[in-house]
Amino acid sequence: MTDDQTTGPAAADLSNDDLLREMEHIHVTRTDTIRHGSESALASHDQRMADLEREYLRRYPRREVDPERLREGARER
Repeated sequence: MTDDQTTGPAAADLSNDDLLREMEHIHVTRTDTIRHGSESALASHDQRMADLEREYLRRYPRREVDPERLREGARER
């Protein structure tokens, strides 16, 4: 298990539930980090978010896509 004290356990080492919880949390904290975090904090946040999202996509390459999120869905609205 790889553990970085600034970002937490490696994304690949997280359970599915923990991965989803970490992704939700990092998106909640994004605006605050951009507005008030140091350059170092922002760089760490960027890296952690990218690692979590990359791991999610690796685990769920055929994730469900909401038709409303497609161009055709937007046109219908």
